[in-house]
Amino acid sequence: MDRIPILRMGATLLVTIQVDMQDQTALTLQDDLAAQIIKTGADGVMIDISAMEMVDSFVGRMLTNISSIARILSADTVVVGMQPAVAITLVELGLSLDGVRTALNVERGMAMLERSRQGNHFGR
Repeated sequence: MDRIPILRMGATLLVTIQVDMQDQTALTLQDDLAAQIIKTGADGVMIDISAMEMVDSFVGRMLTNISSIARILSADTVVVGMQPAVAITLVELGLSLDGVRTALNVERGMAMLERSRQGNHFGR
């Protein structure tokens, strides 16, 4: 089974999905990412899906679940690099990705996470 690498960049965890995710790979990523948020104390998660050319409803729900889990663990999540075909498929499947923030690219995603950090006055 393939594991998707999770890289740490300061207080952000970066996940770059380079393969079409199978169901078990998505479940493993969910578990690995939750463990890494706890282990590192990361307050941001960026998921780069620019290499994904297609998704199914399970993967769409997993992106929502990953974002929800990260939020419960006090980390903001941004999904970046969504291809037009992926966006169209998600809409056609009726998946709105509730609670998932998106940005066109990694640069904009990092800026979005930085704004979230600056707006967080609660401390960690």
